[in-house]
Amino acid sequence: MSTNLVIDIVAFGVEIGKLGYDINTKKSFFQYNPELLESGRYSRMFPYLFKRVKHVQVFTQFEGKTFKGLPPMIADSLPDVFGNLIFKEWFEARHSALARITPLEQLTYIANRGMGALEYRPVKEIGTIAAIDIDEIVKVLNKVMRAKKDTSGESLSDLALLTIFKIGTSAGGARPKILVSEHKQTGTIIPGDIEYSDEYAPYLVKLSLDEAAGYNKEIVEYAYYLLAKEIGIAMMNSKLIDGKHFATLRYDRQNGKKKHVLTACGLTGWDFLEPENASYENLFRLASDLKVPHKDLQELYKRMVFNLVFANIDDHLKNHSFIYDEENNSWNLAPAYDLTYPLNALNNYLRVTRALAVNGKREGINGDDLLEIAATFAIKNPKGIIREVQNATALWPSVAAQTGVPDAVITAIGNAFETFLS
Repeated sequence: MSTNLVIDIVAFGVEIGKLGYDINTKKSFFQYNPELLESGRYSRMFPYLFKRVKHVQVFTQFEGKTFKGLPPMIADSLPDVFGNLIFKEWFEARHSALARITPLEQLTYIANRGMGALEYRPVKEIGTIAAIDIDEIVKVLNKVMRAKKDTSGESLSDLALLTIFKIGTSAGGARPKILVSEHKQTGTIIPGDIEYSDEYAPYLVKLSLDEAAGYNKEIVEYAYYLLAKEIGIAMMNSKLIDGKHFATLRYDRQNGKKKHVLTACGLTGWDFLEPENASYENLFRLASDLKVPHKDLQELYKRMVFNLVFANIDDHLKNHSFIYDEENNSWNLAPAYDLTYPLNALNNYLRVTRALAVNGKREGINGDDLLEIAATFAIKNPKGIIREVQNATALWPSVAAQTGVPDAVITAIGNAFETFLS
């Protein structure tokens, strides 16, 4: 492909600017739409990194696995581990070499199908699909996730793989997931990459495949969701499909409209794979700098405590997001997501440290550290929050059993829970 391809970035029906990437020099280029700058609209849409100037801005510091040379707020739109795997299989099935496709060209396939409100043009047309069969998708995904010997040739050039490509490459994360829309009246499930009218409920579905862990991790996540809701953590309504696939309503689709959402990683350029900026202190500073309501800081504190008490160590910078309110030109904390026990509960781990540090620590964290964070960011009643979360651990055995978590897994996960105040 051409090394100087330029694409348009669009949101809310308006061209935001143009983006280019030169694979030879490994530079990305961004230029705001001058008319948008003159109008003053969406002035806080990109509060960091993009300057509100008319001239071309050049970025050279974001090469690597996380941002792939693109500005972080745009790289947020790219697929993660699972999406990239499907992308690769889809292209190989069509005798194309993924190595020749730049991240910029990937954006033209994501086009208007991605998470959040950002859209990319020109659009690569890949056809439409009227309905989906989750069981069929799971069958094909099992082939993809297993040895590549089973995934060559025409076995992956069928409608199911096209469906997975369309609705599975724009959802982030490492575990298999797809975007679907469920008709509110009929219950019919269709691809959720394009459809987001108010007639449909938009879901992100984490699929349960042949479970190498020996149990269903999606059911564990559903049990965590129930516990988090019980203590008032803000999450989108969720459910299990067929008793095994975890489905959560999307917060980037509200009232039939797209919402602009960025992760903490995408907002700031902090690489979630690097420990340098990975701390709750930085998350609180970011939230404060975005001028979110103080209730959002209270909410963030409760989530931090929940992740600590319930042993969710995979609370990295991509697992915390913020939503832009285009009407008020303001930001809010997005609902919580990916609250779960991330390890294989049936394996013995000698030592695993947290993704996000607390008061400068990734292990040996105690109650004083939590209270230090609370004092720094004016959190009200921190001891009450900590005790409320701790008390919820008593609900784990019954909630997990009701959702179908095996007894051995209930015990193993429960043994990982921590207490910070007596």
